[in-house]
Amino acid sequence: MIYTVTFNPSLDYVIGAEKLEPGKINRTTRENIYPGGKGNNVSVVLSNLGHKSKALGFVSGFTGEALEKMLDDFGCYTDFIQLDNGFTRINVKINAGEETEINGQGPKISEEAIGKLYEKLDVLTKGDVLVLAGSIPNTLPEDIYERIMARLDGRGIRIVVDATKDLLMNVLKYHPFLIKPNNHELGDMFGVQLETDEEIIEYAGKLKEMGARNVLISMAGDGAILLDEHGKVYQGRPPKGEVLNSVGAGDSMVAGFVTGYLNTGDYEKAFELGIATGSASAFEYWLAEKEDVVKLLKKEPELYGL
Repeated sequence: MIYTVTFNPSLDYVIGAEKLEPGKINRTTRENIYPGGKGNNVSVVLSNLGHKSKALGFVSGFTGEALEKMLDDFGCYTDFIQLDNGFTRINVKINAGEETEINGQGPKISEEAIGKLYEKLDVLTKGDVLVLAGSIPNTLPEDIYERIMARLDGRGIRIVVDATKDLLMNVLKYHPFLIKPNNHELGDMFGVQLETDEEIIEYAGKLKEMGARNVLISMAGDGAILLDEHGKVYQGRPPKGEVLNSVGAGDSMVAGFVTGYLNTGDYEKAFELGIATGSASAFEYWLAEKEDVVKLLKKEPELYGL
């Protein structure tokens, strides 16, 4: 089973407008509401590609109920912990020539609720996949990722971590199966500005030396680079297309990579499917569906288990 954890999920109110003028009434040209949060994005795309996953995290209020129903409609299992305060946040994503985001705070998460999450994670067994994705709200311990990975260490669980700076650096000692910083985040981790693919590969290698098994570096329009656990380096450029939305593209890449690896056991195919899936989401107004991904693959979809 694949599990995803989203510590501060959301409903994403995604709107388009001709332009955004502060201080004035602005009219939308399109609007949708989607389940949000990096782990939830991964779960939705996994479902679109044929893999059921169980979404974990914390929800509250009427917005939490709506979130769970939406994820269920997208074919995801959910096992959220219900909080007794506040409501699941609403994030506003505005595309009016450029992307603007207004993200809510979310409810307070108690020690008791954290304990319930640990109990749910304790059922994971060898061969399961756990995706830890995104930032953590300020009501959670700063080392929550470390606590989870220490608790599950040595049990043969393949853990994927998509987080920034210290959240990521501090878990490398637990040998995550996959980490996915982008090129800018990679530079920030080491206090350098990375200009070339060679520099990116060099510093991604340092993350491997520190414990990561596989390092996937996303580079937006410049594609991605993978350093796999066998020492091979893969580089790929994205297919051509009009970028309509960048929200969730990185999460889609993670879902595509996990799908490709589980289907084939081949890192090259996982990498190729990751790039195609991330690009497919960028070329849509929301997360990619299977047919969107298949259109961008350079090889027959059967080779990726699709």
